[in-house]
Amino acid sequence: MYRSRLALTTFAACLPFSALSTVHIHGRDLNAPLLDSYDYIVVGCGISGLVVTNRLTEDPSVNVLCIEAGDPDRYEPIIQAPVYVGADIGGIYDWLLSTTPQTQLDGAPRPMPQGKVLGGGSILNAMCWNRGGQDDYNAWAALGNPGWDWEGMLPYFIKSETYTPVYSADIAREYAINYNPLVHGTSGPVQVSYPRFFYPQSTNLFAALNYLGVPTEFDPNDGSSAGAAFVPSDLDPINQTRSDARRTYYDPYVSRPNFHVITGQHVTRILIEGVGSNYVVDNPTPGGNEDGNGMNGVTSNEGFGFGPGGSTPALDNSTITRLLRRQSPSTSNLRITGVEFAASASDTRRNITATREVIVAAGSLHSAQLLQLSGIGPSSLLSSFGIPIALDLPGVGNNLQDHCLVGTFYPYNNASYPSPTQLTTNATYNAAAELEYNTYKTGPWTAGSPNALAFNPLPLISNNSASILSGANDQDPIAFLPAGLDPTLVAGYTLQKQSLVRRLAETNVASYEIINNNAGSLTVAVMHPFSRGQCYIRSADPFEPPSIDPRWLTNPVDRQVLIEALLFNRQILATPAMVPLQAAQFVPTVDDDEEALNRIINTGVRTEFHPSGTCAMLPLEQGGVVDPHLRVHGAQNLRVVDAGIFPMIPAAHLQAVVYAVAEKVNASTRPHHGLH
Repeated sequence: MYRSRLALTTFAACLPFSALSTVHIHGRDLNAPLLDSYDYIVVGCGISGLVVTNRLTEDPSVNVLCIEAGDPDRYEPIIQAPVYVGADIGGIYDWLLSTTPQTQLDGAPRPMPQGKVLGGGSILNAMCWNRGGQDDYNAWAALGNPGWDWEGMLPYFIKSETYTPVYSADIAREYAINYNPLVHGTSGPVQVSYPRFFYPQSTNLFAALNYLGVPTEFDPNDGSSAGAAFVPSDLDPINQTRSDARRTYYDPYVSRPNFHVITGQHVTRILIEGVGSNYVVDNPTPGGNEDGNGMNGVTSNEGFGFGPGGSTPALDNSTITRLLRRQSPSTSNLRITGVEFAASASDTRRNITATREVIVAAGSLHSAQLLQLSGIGPSSLLSSFGIPIALDLPGVGNNLQDHCLVGTFYPYNNASYPSPTQLTTNATYNAAAELEYNTYKTGPWTAGSPNALAFNPLPLISNNSASILSGANDQDPIAFLPAGLDPTLVAGYTLQKQSLVRRLAETNVASYEIINNNAGSLTVAVMHPFSRGQCYIRSADPFEPPSIDPRWLTNPVDRQVLIEALLFNRQILATPAMVPLQAAQFVPTVDDDEEALNRIINTGVRTEFHPSGTCAMLPLEQGGVVDPHLRVHGAQNLRVVDAGIFPMIPAAHLQAVVYAVAEKVNASTRPHHGLH
């Protein structure tokens, strides 16, 4: 029988999911009739969209409309219960996107899950809550973004959360869970806490890492994020349910009469004063993609790819004459008038006016797509599809970065340790765990998120780090970038690469992550990738998914980091702390050489669901798309607020970062009210 750490009983905690299945909205109903115009229109009601809308509507004189392509969830267990983390990938709340064939790997496309639901990625993600290192944000500021360093970001990390320390001092000592109260929030919307069950294998891993010279972080959210850490989750500490953007920034505020949300509506174009429409948009071809979802069949429910198998129990249930206004973003001052939207490709397009601003918060992939469809992006791309060019902005859709991962399979054979795989292989065990969760909100069903992680610096785990660093330093910046890039993008990447090389040499900066599932998977993921990809429209049809090419591992430094990480896993498994778990090294095997490791990498690389950087916050001369106020260069009242603005991806799971970015752009750019 598993070991429960706590038996906490409250009336609220004992409510079964059936009692929560009906969404009651008091005040203005979801999808109620729209006003003729709004002060602000927000495109995308994910994390950043709901944060921005919530904060703007704190002023009762400001009307805001947030438009979401997906539907609201119905408080299903697959969303709420931590045990189901990853089970809804490939389901009804996923855009079902995929990448282009990755020819630098095995030539196959990969799934690229993204949330299509009220709450966005916070509904689908693995619930991990960490911020990355101080160096991540200091690097942002150094690239020409004053106020975006660690000190500038910290108040907004704090503002977004209510942090609850782990419930037991004994657990805190056993799992090295410490916290600095000066860097945590006590009154923010998102509940950040810990599960009510801990797998003891986590302590074995941390002891092994310490034995090999990798420290345990004191607090993974204090900005010194290199080493092992048990990270918290966006988890209600009482009900032990997901604390997502919908339930924290929308549900409690639906009574605000100025907080308008519509779902199931796809924004097809940003309306720009003086710029004509597009024939393909206005005259869709019958039989095309109807809802914007991916349709090529490569998306599957692989969960989070933390290793073969899973630990989630099954659920029961043409051309036309147009006005062209090509302008340089350095001299133009475009005025945005609103957006066009429709429920599907065959439905009539509707226009809605924004009197102040349009804020694009559709996620890094769809935000880039929408800007391009609206005539803002690389002119050669737009011209190829007959799209009127409003702004020739080469950075839109470029600079795509992602944390790519490779799953491993070292199943633990010591049956005296509780294992999450028992939830799928032992019906009696799972039934008891389900009963405990529904009754007391304790037990294994609270522990679905992979919280016991490690963010390892390369010099601490590899004797080859000096050689890898030398090779990275000697690279021609353009050598591994996509062909034909605008010179500004090359200039921007040159500065990014200098920062990446410097930090690769540091012993307190993570180069990769170990994602531990406590069942024998030590998945490894690149944290500071040198590779850069692209996200481009495939046509002028807004319902055709974009072409997503992350170009994982096209820069050899990233591949070398993964090889060293896989080799270090062998050292971990051989330590005195890990030997008792009796790991069977199947993928990779204990004697796989570098050629075999490369084969595993080529077939095993997947996304960690962190695409970013496609609308980068950088100066124009570095290929930037938005300025430090997140205003699109060359437009007076258009912003992007999502992971697309990251100039470089931080070494973190990204949801806490996106919450903070959205909080910061609201607070720092409105001296009185609204975004100015």
